[in-house]
Amino acid sequence: MNFHLTPGAEGLRTRLFHIIFESDTAGAKAFDIGLIIAILLSVAVILLGSVEAYAERYATLFFYLEWTITILFSIELLLRIYCLERPTLYLKSFYGIVDLIAVLPPWLVLLVPGAHGLVIVRLLRVLRIFRILRLMEFVGEARLLLDALKRSMRQILLFFSAVFMVVTLFAALMYTIESPEAGFTSIPMSMYWAIVSMTTVGYGDIVPATALGKAITMILMLLGYSIIAVPTGVFSAQVIRSIREERYSEEACPGCGHDRHEKRAHYCLRCGTWLDENSEDPHKHGQSPSSD
Repeated sequence: MNFHLTPGAEGLRTRLFHIIFESDTAGAKAFDIGLIIAILLSVAVILLGSVEAYAERYATLFFYLEWTITILFSIELLLRIYCLERPTLYLKSFYGIVDLIAVLPPWLVLLVPGAHGLVIVRLLRVLRIFRILRLMEFVGEARLLLDALKRSMRQILLFFSAVFMVVTLFAALMYTIESPEAGFTSIPMSMYWAIVSMTTVGYGDIVPATALGKAITMILMLLGYSIIAVPTGVFSAQVIRSIREERYSEEACPGCGHDRHEKRAHYCLRCGTWLDENSEDPHKHGQSPSSD
């Protein structure tokens, strides 16, 4: 159903929009800081409330704090919906879903019997800090990492296949050598031991008892140190490649042949040759270069 706001209401909605969704004014910054404090306080209440000693001693305080914060978040969500022309798109977005999750569990606990287990979902309120701190500005860097991960996926899968074969081989060997009393009751249990040993975690719940088993364990541990470095190197190489493709041009300089220039560069770093083929060098006729 369409409706029209009065000029005063339209002005109020615009002011609220600048305060809630932006951060370039004093009011918006104060709102963001207040929201961060509320989020951290809410998470602290949830974490401390899970400690039995604190839950018994400060139960009343936690109850009032939780409901005060829930009501504030509910009002904030309603204001966000009020500020937007198409609020349904916002509610379907990632942060809209997070905002709903932040306020719905306490109300569900109040209205629906047996929904108490949903209260722990309130911990997702901390995700709202990502929007406030504008961490999505680093989405370019995140895209580089995802691109590098996609490129290295085949090598990493091949690596894990090789690791699985090594783990299975050592597990079968230890299952044959060691006795069930030492914990090697089956090959899957021996595979658990092999993974724990290879990653040098060493829980100590399954320990070889024979000298041969201990020697094999040492070999597996040393092998684990070298294996861990393989996926790191593969992924790092792909990250470097992605950064180069993102920031550097593959076109060579017509003057000296240098091919590692930043994409925004106009002149060759090595010889100073003009690189932009679509425009003329402003220095060629004694002109001053444009400020652009």
